[in-house]
Amino acid sequence: MTLSLPQHYREILVGLGEDPDREGLLDTPKRAAKAMQYLCHGYEQSVEDIVNGALFASDNDEMVIVKDIELYSLCEHHLLPFIGKAHVAYIPTGKVLGLSKIARIVDMFARRLQIQENLTRQIADTIREVTSAAGVAVVIEAQHMCMMMRGVEKQNSTMITSVMLGAFRDSSTTRQEFLQLIGRSK
Repeated sequence: MTLSLPQHYREILVGLGEDPDREGLLDTPKRAAKAMQYLCHGYEQSVEDIVNGALFASDNDEMVIVKDIELYSLCEHHLLPFIGKAHVAYIPTGKVLGLSKIARIVDMFARRLQIQENLTRQIADTIREVTSAAGVAVVIEAQHMCMMMRGVEKQNSTMITSVMLGAFRDSSTTRQEFLQLIGRSK
């Protein structure tokens, strides 16, 4: 017999030494299962559905940046949250992506069990694939509860990851402009 997700959460509570039948925990397995399904709903999404044809012809060949895109994800090692922001840039080659689609791509990958390094790469690769951009840059800054609440318990640490593709990797001037515009360089 396979247990349902709420039944698994009930077993976790028992394993922790709790009584899942006490008043405060009666509906916790159901709520926890529903919360986890929401936090991981990125598995139910696809790039095609998110983009949904929102690529528009444009003569712009200058950098497009969307910065400070908030993100919430779960560390695949401890199932604890990491919370931060993503900065995404690309250099169009005839087409631009609908503005909200960039944030939705960030969310789709963030709402899966992740490590930040892979999340950064997935976003960059997807933006490049969708737009055929001359270059893509992604920087993510996040705080990890697995490092803050357990283990070394460092409250003020922030992890920064970056992926630079195409023109952002090949041209230090382009990369520097991006970093300056997102406030990561002087």
